[in-house]
This record gives sequence, C-alpha cells and structure tokens, in this order.
Amino acid sequence: MNYKILVALLTLAACTSKSPNENPEPRQFVDLAGLDSTIRPGDNFFMHVNGKWYNSVEIDADQVGVGSYSFLNIPQKKLLESILTEVSATQHPKGSIEQKVGDFYASGMDTTAINSRGADPIKPILTRIQDIQNLRDLQKFITSELGRNNQSVVSLRISPDDQNSTINIIHLSQTGLGLPDRDYYFKSDSSSLSIQNAYKNYLSTLFTLTGSSSTEAEQAANSVYNLEKSLAESHKTRIERRIVKENYHKVALNDLNQKHENIGWKDILGELKLTTDSLDIRQPAYYDKLNSLLGSQPLNDWKTYLKAHALTSYANFLSSDFEKASFEYNKAVSGQSKPLTRAQQMVQQVDQQLGFDLGQLYVKRYFDENAKQKVLDLVNNLQKAFEQRINKLDWMSDSTKTQAKEKLYAITKKIGYPDKWREYPVEIERDAYFENVLQLKKDEAKYQFNKLGKTPDKTEWGTTPSTVTAYYNPSLNEIVFPAGILQYPYFDPNADDAINYGGIGMVIGHELTHAFDDQGAQFDKEGNLKNWWTKADYEKFKDKTQLLIDRYDTFTVLDSVPVKGAMTIGENTADNGGIYIAYDAFKLTQQGQDTTRIDGFTPDQRFCYSIARIWRVKTRDEYMRTYVNTNSHSPAMWRVNGPLMNFEPFYAAYGIQPGDANYRAPEERIKIW
Repeated sequence: MNYKILVALLTLAACTSKSPNENPEPRQFVDLAGLDSTIRPGDNFFMHVNGKWYNSVEIDADQVGVGSYSFLNIPQKKLLESILTEVSATQHPKGSIEQKVGDFYASGMDTTAINSRGADPIKPILTRIQDIQNLRDLQKFITSELGRNNQSVVSLRISPDDQNSTINIIHLSQTGLGLPDRDYYFKSDSSSLSIQNAYKNYLSTLFTLTGSSSTEAEQAANSVYNLEKSLAESHKTRIERRIVKENYHKVALNDLNQKHENIGWKDILGELKLTTDSLDIRQPAYYDKLNSLLGSQPLNDWKTYLKAHALTSYANFLSSDFEKASFEYNKAVSGQSKPLTRAQQMVQQVDQQLGFDLGQLYVKRYFDENAKQKVLDLVNNLQKAFEQRINKLDWMSDSTKTQAKEKLYAITKKIGYPDKWREYPVEIERDAYFENVLQLKKDEAKYQFNKLGKTPDKTEWGTTPSTVTAYYNPSLNEIVFPAGILQYPYFDPNADDAINYGGIGMVIGHELTHAFDDQGAQFDKEGNLKNWWTKADYEKFKDKTQLLIDRYDTFTVLDSVPVKGAMTIGENTADNGGIYIAYDAFKLTQQGQDTTRIDGFTPDQRFCYSIARIWRVKTRDEYMRTYVNTNSHSPAMWRVNGPLMNFEPFYAAYGIQPGDANYRAPEERIKIW
C-alpha cells in the first residue's frame, strides 16, 4: 500500500470524533511528488499529474485497484470497520441501530460457526428445487425467491413510470445470466474463454460441494451454461439499452399473461401481493425467449439451473469452501489475487443490507456538517453557471433553452445524508448469520414491493451515505452527493476554490449535465419520458453526441482494447459538460478572478490539476478488460485527457501547442453544453 494512503488511513481511523476533512496541519493540495515532469501536459495530462504515483503505487493483493473515486471506498471501509468493531464488542438494547449492525457484523465474523454448518443452511432451498414436479411448482419457487430479493430468471423492480413519474409501477428487465455481460457468451478471444471456463469451473465446484460427483457436477455446469447462452441470445446489448424509449413497453397484465403462459405473470404477482393491471416490460424479447425455453427445455435442466443460481446467490453466506469457489471465479474476472479480510467482507455486507443504519453511525462520527452548506453553495453556483452556458448556446433555439433552464432549476439537491432515515424492522441474532441475511433480503423485497402504486418518495436515497459516489436520477430529476464523497480529493473546506471547483465542482457539473445527456435529455423536468425539444434542436444535439462517440472510439487502454464510445456516451457527455460548468462557476468566485500562484501554480492550472487528481486510479489489467466491456464510464485516463482535449482554458493554462499528442485544432474541440 502507498505510504501516504496508509498514513492518511491510520490518521482517520484514530480520530473517531473527527470528520475526514479535518486536518491537524494545512494540506498541500498539489502532490508535487506524484507529478511526472518528463511527460508533457499536452501529451498525457493524466500521467503528467499522476505518473510518479501511478508507476510507484502497488495495488494490494486483496484489491483490484487503488486511488480515488470508487477506490476511495477502500479507506472508507476501514472507517466503517472501526465503527463495527466498536459496536459489536458490547451489548446494546434489542432493536437499536447499534444492536442490529453490531450483531449482524458479529454473526458474520463467527466463521467457526459458519464453517461448522457447511452447506446445511442452503439445503432446504435445494430440496425445494429438487421437489419441483411441473412448471407450476417451478413458478412458485421463482416467486418465493423474488420475495427474498433473489432475481434469477425474473428481474422485477418498482420505480416511477417513465411516462407518469407521479406513480410507481412494475418494471421487468432482462436477466438470467451468470457471466458479466451477454457478449461474454459469444466471444472467442483468450481472455473471454478463460472467464467462460472459470465460470463453468465455479458452477461445477458448487455442485460438488453439495453432493454431486465430479462427472455429474461438470455435466450440470455445462447444462446451466448452455441454458444461459440461449437466454443471452435474446439480451439487448448495453449500447441498445441506452435508447430509453426502445426500452419502455407498458402492457396490460392480462395480455402479457396470455402471451407468456409458461411464466404465469398473474400467479407470480398474485402470490407476491402485487396488485396492478399493467406493467413495463423493458426488454420483451428476453421474456418471450424465457417463456419459449420454459416450454421446450426439460424440467430437470431448469431445476439444475435454479440450483446453480441459488448456490451463486448464497455462496458468500456459507462456509469457507463456498467462499473460496466464489473468489476463484471473481479472480478470473477482476485479477484480484487475494480475498478481502473477513472483516472487510462483512463491512461490505453490513453496508449492503443495513446501510442506512450504518450510515447514521458513520455520519455522527465522521461527517463535517459545515460541508453540507458549503457544497450546497457550490451546487447553486454551478446552476447559475450552467444557466449562463445555456443562454450562450449557438445551436439551441430560445424555446428549447427555456425548457432546459426550467429543468435545470427543478433539480432536487440531496447532500450528505437523507433527511429521513430508512428503518429496518427485522430481528438480528448474534449467532445466526445465514438467517440474518435471509431476514434482511426479505425485508428489502418487502420494502421495494410496498412502493407499488404509490407516489415516489422524493426523500429516499439510492445509495448509502458513506459511499464515495454521486448520481443523477432522471425519473426524480435529482442529484445526490453522499457524505462519503465530500472529502479530499473531491472537497476540503480548507482548500482554495480552484481545487474544490476542479474536484467536487467537476462532479457536481457532471451530475447536472446528466440531466441533459443522451438519456437524461429524453426526460422532462418532472421526470417523464417526454420530448421537450424542437425537432431541429434535438437533431443538432444528436449530431454533437455522435462527435463524442466517434472521438472516444479512437481511445484505447491496455494498448489495444478500445473504449466503447456509444456505451459511454452519457458519462462522456457529463464529463465534457461538467468541466466547463465547473470552470465557469469557479470564475464567478473571487479566487477565480485572482491570478495569485499557490505552490507555483496559477488558479487555472490548479483547477486542471484537480480534475486529473480526482480520477487518480490504477487498476489490474483483468479488471480493466471487464470494465471496458461492462461499465458506462470511460477509464480514468480518458476521463481526464478526453474532456481536456476540448477544454480551451486548459490550452491557455498549460500552453498546449500543435504537435502535442492530445492537441486538437479549435474546430475539432467538441462542445455540447
């Protein structure tokens, strides 16, 4: 582990009553030791800023990467571990937050008890599958697993109707696969083949651990894989799923039930007590294929499939043999060479299943309440800057500009943590880990199902407060910045404006722009899938986004793996818009008007530096190969270099000239927002 990260981590873990933003000494916000002056800013600004750090830092064996953004969750989880270690060490009143998170953590840490049970906890589930005699029995099992928030062949969620955001409806999405993406079933390159084989070996191991012979287990694994491959043929690609209107199909329940008699939608929804007369089936081709395969494939093949998906769903809650099998498959996908410590695995599990209880404890210990108002001020300033940019657009008509500005100012801002905390009405026992997991899974399903037919709760959060992330939700027209991201390198109350606007300001601008990316632009200010553009303006917008798609298609990672411009267009649009909006907002501040150098850098240079610093990330090659094929974000290097190619203040700040690798002529600098 990098020494500086280790020191920061130990400092934070020791200061249990302080915010991560509070520092006993002034921080030097430019990491001079990490800069690589041998790399010209115009050739590769990401490596110019981060090169020495990148070439010297080591990725811990139990991680797939190191650095900022999602990997800043690594030190975050150390903070959460310190909380859980503390609260699990003593008794607390039954039903209290401390009792639930502490006892759940303790139950998962008792590996002696978990290992002594072996496969016993899952045997009743496997027996239920084995007892299936017909499609009706199979349907009942699928339904019962939906009630435990396990979605094998049916992916069902409750959220706002795309065309009427005032009510929550059922949405059905394609699912049913075990590999990371449908394309993995049809690729024949060496990397994909190794992942396919690792997955089959994983399934075979799970069957062996539950009593099958090696020959039986291998046959079962191949049967499951072949059935999944048949389902994968019906899946839309990630790029196809970006076209929102083509992934919304509201149909009458009666009609769907008649069309899919082998699935039996009325029976499934009836047993789940989900009352509705219509629903949205996002990818109809998948459910058409599922209905057909349920009628054509032998029942025993489906039973084998359900056993496999039950085992993969619950493997990490069983004995160490199951965990090891799960990790071996994950290693092939991510390159991670060593499992997380048991404590860190349990931190993740508590955060996933009791995240808002744990979030309350995190906020009390580590969140700087002053940050909430300061970040809100930044958001308001960026909205003003965005409005000014909309006013100056030369490709958009006045009528569309009016609609865009109305949507911009209708955005709900959520910062730090929820005003209303989610509650978990479950009983957690200190000596029953698997049963605790089941109780929490049932509670999650019940919590989600209870939303059906109701007005969306605009106070609800879709991420836990301790997570280092941010998001925009088009259905609610909201932006969310959890407490976890409101720390350095994104935000520090002691930093100058150049650092903060290039950090959290860039993130805010990015999320605001998502309201106007290829998907967000299709929703109006109320969160409805409704056109608010003139036809001519929307065609110009699509032409500009195509320029970004074509540009990012030319970027590569690992020397030869191309970035998928069409799959990443939403995030790339947000990066390219966010940088300009953040910069314009920075220029509205007093420090933004100043020219005083700090650490030898001008304010504009520090702003650009901060952009590169917040995406300081290094990952394993295996992880990056999967990332490029499955993630809607471009790799970190191109989240820096890509937008800066189009960012004119960068050219002035660093004297970028023709001949520099990332130089683009003025007419080639792509601007949308």
